Amino acid sequence: MDGKPDYSRYCCGRVQCLFLYQEILVMDATVVFFSLGIFDITSTVVITWGLMLLLGGGSWLATRHLSVDNPGMLQTMLEGIIQSIENAIDEVLPGRANLLLPFVGTLWLFIAVANLTGLIPELHSPTGDLSTTSALAILVFFSVHWYGIRSSGLKHYLGHYLTPSPILLPFHLLGELSRTIALAMRLFGNIMSLEMAALLVLIVAGLLVPIPLLMLHIIEALVQAYIFGTLALIYIAGGMQSHEAKDIQETLPPDNTGDKT
Repeated sequence: MDGKPDYSRYCCGRVQCLFLYQEILVMDATVVFFSLGIFDITSTVVITWGLMLLLGGGSWLATRHLSVDNPGMLQTMLEGIIQSIENAIDEVLPGRANLLLPFVGTLWLFIAVANLTGLIPELHSPTGDLSTTSALAILVFFSVHWYGIRSSGLKHYLGHYLTPSPILLPFHLLGELSRTIALAMRLFGNIMSLEMAALLVLIVAGLLVPIPLLMLHIIEALVQAYIFGTLALIYIAGGMQSHEAKDIQETLPPDNTGDKT
């Protein structure tokens, strides 16, 4: 009315675009490609299967012609990645790298590639779907118990839930459940917010900052993969070392501070 431009309509339009894109992300993740009986195969499942095929086939092709005398550039790079993962495992569980490398290493590589999938046009990151992160968290949950029982035996492993007192059993079980839920929600929330933040910056600044934004996306995707894998490794280490904590508790002298002398 006073001749000034109406910026509110401009801002509301951008906010509406943001919420519209959020709805599109959710719809893309839930699009049903086909059904197998009672199971609906969504785009997230298809992309996840594609990543599994890509990683499996790529690993097979990359390891077909390994050489000790004359390693190529690809072999040197792969050996550096494997060595880095082994060193990370040894820092948490010394001497157990060979046992945990297949699971923890695969987890790190899969999540890193899955997080970066959102950079490809017309694709979204499977880890931006709560169903994928929940499946990964459940996989970590069972692996903790598997490695714990394998390391200390069923009796000793179950016994640590009653240490130092059986009264703490409900709290141990609640902790197992809560950290699994937190593991799934953390990865899902970070990847979803990362994609939304990238969209918000593009809406506000247009295409003026594509390269810095792209680098931010790559760094954040790798960091989130590292955090998820590191937490999984710490949980597994806690399960494998639970019998040691129980043995230490049993060897401690009784508390006689309340006895009269």
